[in-house]
Amino acid sequence: MGLNALEIFKLLPKTNCKKCGFPTCLAFAMQLAMGKVSLDKCPDVSEESRAKLQESSAPPIKTVTIGKGESELKLGGEIVLFRHEKTFYSPTGIGTTISEDMSEEEIEERINRLKTLEYERVGLSLKADLVAVEDRGKGKFLELAQKALSTKKAVILASKSPANLEKVLKELSDFCPLVYAATEENFASMAKLAKEFRVPLAVKAEGIEKLIPLIEKIKQMGVENLVLDTGANDIKTLFRDMVSLRRASILKKFRTLGYPTISFTGRLTDDYLKEALYASILIAKYSSAVVMNHIAGETLFPLLIERLNIFTDPQRPMATPEGIYEIGKPDENSPVIVTVNFALSYFIVSGEVENSRTPAWLLVQDSEGLSVLTAWAADKFNAETIAALVKKTKIEEKIKHRKLIIPGYVAQIVGELEEELPGWEILLGPREASYIPAFLKSSWKAA
Repeated sequence: MGLNALEIFKLLPKTNCKKCGFPTCLAFAMQLAMGKVSLDKCPDVSEESRAKLQESSAPPIKTVTIGKGESELKLGGEIVLFRHEKTFYSPTGIGTTISEDMSEEEIEERINRLKTLEYERVGLSLKADLVAVEDRGKGKFLELAQKALSTKKAVILASKSPANLEKVLKELSDFCPLVYAATEENFASMAKLAKEFRVPLAVKAEGIEKLIPLIEKIKQMGVENLVLDTGANDIKTLFRDMVSLRRASILKKFRTLGYPTISFTGRLTDDYLKEALYASILIAKYSSAVVMNHIAGETLFPLLIERLNIFTDPQRPMATPEGIYEIGKPDENSPVIVTVNFALSYFIVSGEVENSRTPAWLLVQDSEGLSVLTAWAADKFNAETIAALVKKTKIEEKIKHRKLIIPGYVAQIVGELEEELPGWEILLGPREASYIPAFLKSSWKAA
């Protein structure tokens, strides 16, 4: 992909001036090669070297931004085929369409779903990101586009008419919509619009072979922010195209195809459940944006969870900050519960404590994002670390009792923890979080 550390080092000043914050130029080069710092940290690099380094460090798939402010959505920017190699950076945009052919009721229903279908998971807000507005020549294109903006999602303006697009872009270009789509028949007009209004442009052709010369023509006109559509109308061909585009840009370094992609699943089927299945395939391999004809809670939620799992950095577990968390309105007689800072553990435990309707103090220990058993096996969640957390948080100043509830999975450390915390009674909680409400109702009252 990019240059290695030694190749980068050869292009640096080699003065070891430490202005970058590292002791030597070689140390800086190593961090730069791993993508942990930016070249801007080195103020003395020559312009020639800067140009070479920036070219080599540019991702093989260009990052293209749709939307602005709250609606901003980044597509592309990927550098690997498989997430375990490094990570995936830009989660697949998921959205739906509204069209002039639809009734007012259906349009309002779709817009309402985009606004309301939002889910909280491990501290993150999961929701759709896109709305595609389809022009059918009935004179309501601008009105529909303005309604789409009310969803606070990134907008795609889909029209075969450059004239209709120009009218809408004069009003809405500040919101950076994606213009869809430049084809062999209209690419000159579409590219001119994209350049004039400084908005990204989708390029569509029937297959990758026809897409390549079209991209080259548009780039020669000075338009660089592109999103690719291979025009496939069946899942087998579309899947093959997505994989081929990713491999060509990352493995072959073929810059012409180094752009994010977009897929319209409504072309593939009229069955909304089958459409969701196809969308799940495209999120995994490797569509940058998936626009569905129909979204509903039962189809959108699993797609959002799939996306979350795929685009979570596998080398950096999701973690909650260490500290004391108040569940309900705990007082001096409320129980004190200990857990790890693996985000899923925290949200499951805190949720079950809330379900118990027993106000409690939840002590979250930094386990480097590992779950209870994994952290215990790695010696990152033990008697010493828990005792240190209790002392650091000064929880004893907030309570009268000296009782501490620990996860049932670490029963082995009860004796050691009592030695580390003299005067404290260690209570062994349930092994499964789902039993926390029953445990608190029975054991805490009796404690």
